[in-house]
Amino acid sequence: MKMNEQQVRFYENKLEFEIDSWDLFEAQKSNREIVVLDVRSEAAYEKEHIRGAISFPHRRMTPDNTAHFSKSALHVVYCDGIGCNASTGGALKMAKLGFAVKELMGGLEWWKRSHFPTDAGSNDVRTAEVQCGCA
Repeated sequence: MKMNEQQVRFYENKLEFEIDSWDLFEAQKSNREIVVLDVRSEAAYEKEHIRGAISFPHRRMTPDNTAHFSKSALHVVYCDGIGCNASTGGALKMAKLGFAVKELMGGLEWWKRSHFPTDAGSNDVRTAEVQCGCA
């Protein structure tokens, strides 16, 4: 296989399994069935999360805990950002469970840099509790 063909396949595969903030924001406005999963800790979710996201820490992803999710929906998983791999672990688990899944590039950090909406929970969550949102 020639180098160019390998590159084309690499980038096609990458786009198949990742989504950026703009594309997710646009997809949320469409009629497409999309479920956004915040795979960080519940404390991190409470502090701030993508509007409409469901708190679903990646460590709880099991057949029993995902039985109520639609297999026809696209599931987009995210964590804090490029320094965290919880979204990669969550995407792998969801894929192994048979779900269509994409990982949000840059996570919550890049979502916020693009000035897309977030929601925050209670203000009494201590910063020390959410230093590592991938727990």
